Amino acid sequence: MKNTAFAGAIVAACAMTLPAHAHDVRADDHAPIGVMADHAHKKGEVMLSVRHMHMEMSGNQIGTDGISTEDVVTSIPNRFFGVPGQPPTLRIAPTSMRADMTMVGAMYAPTDWVTFVAMGSYVQKEMDHQTFAGGMGTNIRGAFRSSPEGFGDVTLGGIFPLLGHAEQMADHAQELNVRASISLPTGSTSETAQILTPMGGMPTVRAPYMMQIGSGTWDLKPAATFKGWAGKLGYGAQYAGTIRLGSNDSGYSFGDIHEVTGWISYRAAQWLSLSGRVKGKTTGQVQGIDPMIIGPVQTANPDFQGGERIDLIAGINTVVTHGALAGHRFGIEFGAPVYQDLNGPQMTGDWMLTLGWQKAF
Repeated sequence: MKNTAFAGAIVAACAMTLPAHAHDVRADDHAPIGVMADHAHKKGEVMLSVRHMHMEMSGNQIGTDGISTEDVVTSIPNRFFGVPGQPPTLRIAPTSMRADMTMVGAMYAPTDWVTFVAMGSYVQKEMDHQTFAGGMGTNIRGAFRSSPEGFGDVTLGGIFPLLGHAEQMADHAQELNVRASISLPTGSTSETAQILTPMGGMPTVRAPYMMQIGSGTWDLKPAATFKGWAGKLGYGAQYAGTIRLGSNDSGYSFGDIHEVTGWISYRAAQWLSLSGRVKGKTTGQVQGIDPMIIGPVQTANPDFQGGERIDLIAGINTVVTHGALAGHRFGIEFGAPVYQDLNGPQMTGDWMLTLGWQKAF
């Protein structure tokens, strides 16, 4: 979960780009690094990419209001009360979470009118919890951490340019493309974790929904992206969705996701572009229930999933314009939520960081 080495590579790459040479590449050709499926390629071109995304959460929230850990475990009903050993209220509360996802992507254009895309990922998650003793009160039994990791779902599809074309840059140009892709359920939905119970036991159980690695469902992933340039200024907007197709083998499906983002960029030099964007995201509740996920913790309740969120994100895009690394692109984005309305109690998002590399051949 250390990003220092990757960030150092970006800084070093920036230093290598001075002075710019007359290669036909610009830092603002592409959208900010956190925006995917933003461009197509010319016939015969290949592009490889690697992105690393880090996210942190802490505390809990219901709707738009924060709620203390003590209030969670004394006032929120336990959905599973009545099952042997289950107390009337929640007695385990998450206190912080970290998630890392490394995504490797490839693009290939057999013709000018379609660019095939493929992306896989490796996911690492950590969640810290506090367990409260017995069936009531605020005496703390102890703490524990769950940390599943593994290969996630794989996405395959195509990008179809409808207006303009990537690599045909001008100071005043526009570009529109759509993505049609599908996510294959290659990630695990049966991850386990050793927990600390209110009575002091330490069983190994199936990890809650948000700690699973994959969705377990075939998912449609449509997107539409518009980009434009006016002198040194760039602008763009994208819609991206994740539409679940039925339930997985465990009896549930994650909620549909709809994201809309818009950005403005400034090309300070051929090799350097600065960007700011806003992203809105809505996520549905889990539909159905996994009978193996049971416990006095909010993450085991499928109703306590999803909500709405708005993030503000700042970024830097760079491209090496000469030397052995000419054409290599590096990007970084840092963002934080300014609005969250959660189907809670749920953990509150704190911040996120995206680092990336791209190279077309």
